[in-house]
Amino acid sequence: METARAGGGAWTGWARRASRLGALAAALAVPAAAAGADAPDPRRDAVVEAVQRALPSVVNIRTETIVERRDPYERLLREFWGPLYGRPWVEKHFSLGSGVIIDDEGWVITNFHVAWRATSIFVKLADGREFEAEPVVGTSFTDIALLRIKTPKPEKFTAIDFAADDDLLLGETVLALGNPFGLGGSVSRGILSSKSRRPPRENQPLEVEDWLQTDAAINPGNSGGPLINMRGQLIGVSVAVYQEGQGIGFAIPVKRVSAALSQIYSPELPADGGEPMWFGATVKPGALPLAVASVHPESPAGKAGLRVGDRVIEFDGRAPRSFFDFSAELIRRATNANPQCALVVQRDGQRRSFTVRIVPKNTYYSAEMIRRRIGASVQTLTPDLAEAFGLPSVQGVLIADVERSGPAAQAGLQRGMVITAADGQFTRRYVTLAEMLDRRKKGERIPLDLTVPRQLGFFIQAQQARAEVTLR
Repeated sequence: METARAGGGAWTGWARRASRLGALAAALAVPAAAAGADAPDPRRDAVVEAVQRALPSVVNIRTETIVERRDPYERLLREFWGPLYGRPWVEKHFSLGSGVIIDDEGWVITNFHVAWRATSIFVKLADGREFEAEPVVGTSFTDIALLRIKTPKPEKFTAIDFAADDDLLLGETVLALGNPFGLGGSVSRGILSSKSRRPPRENQPLEVEDWLQTDAAINPGNSGGPLINMRGQLIGVSVAVYQEGQGIGFAIPVKRVSAALSQIYSPELPADGGEPMWFGATVKPGALPLAVASVHPESPAGKAGLRVGDRVIEFDGRAPRSFFDFSAELIRRATNANPQCALVVQRDGQRRSFTVRIVPKNTYYSAEMIRRRIGASVQTLTPDLAEAFGLPSVQGVLIADVERSGPAAQAGLQRGMVITAADGQFTRRYVTLAEMLDRRKKGERIPLDLTVPRQLGFFIQAQQARAEVTLR
């Protein structure tokens, strides 16, 4: 009995202790669970947060291009068969790329080579919605194209933030977002390997200038997509890969993207093919009030008194809502019968008012300026001139005459040739060529892309050529 009582007492004491331990464990479990619920998710690091901030601004781009195929003897066959001659057959080409929304009204930037010659452009957002987009303007020498999303009713989109110019740290973590190989939204991670790399030219090695370099995976389809930092800000636009090396990709720095937008979306480069007008100052996309980024001293803006660093407070009586709002108003004003605008800027803490009268660009950038620099008389090629010289339907600057022993003659240029590009920049008008040459120094060598007519029996064939002219 004593043993039984002792045994029973021991069991009862153990049970009491177990009960107290259980209660303590239960009491401790509640705070532990609560602490687990409040603890930060270890997966949500700076990379994840940067992607979540930037991804709604990234778009996949799909383009369709209709290409007409013509018989080289079409003119002869049409003259012989007349209306019985069949229409040229066509084929569709499809391509994929990326882009990024830079304004909440649906403005998108991508590479020019992504949207070039596209008949139809479609953009797909990160949330799965797809819209058609219209090309606004773009240039091959900047490789930046501006698109605008078409919507049945006004809609606001998520725009990416621009990083400050040159706010780059060698070795910092960067992310490339886009649509590689048409797989859909994709993210790759790497570091900023170089702040500046020059794109390769024909038969020349890669030089140190112009582009960002990263080892974040950039593949076909990434073109036009954003390269971002850990703040989710745009630091560049993916543009190319170095095919001879692994893990070497390139992006156009945001500084050059801003400069390209200021240059191409302006009355000085009309998208509708109209007469280029000259305002002479550019503003930088980004925070309001917009900052004046450049001023040509001989331009209307320069002569009116605008300076680099001025902040635009008002344009014709109201505050610009964005860079695109300012540029669109400037373009509309340039096409008016009285192309004059009133600006109010902030300078050194004070408000200053200016009136700028926009003038045709050829009042300063003339054909005579080209003759002085290269020794050739030129004019913009028109359909009538093309027919007179037996040229195909090309756009460019027609060489009407060449000075003996001048730079153009020494480079092999002849009357009847057409300059289609200078240093990679399309020259659809002589004004464009004159402006480009005006920025260059004496003695510089400028590569020119040419269309050269060659007589082959009864036919004239247009051949492509390249020459290099030294400026005087």
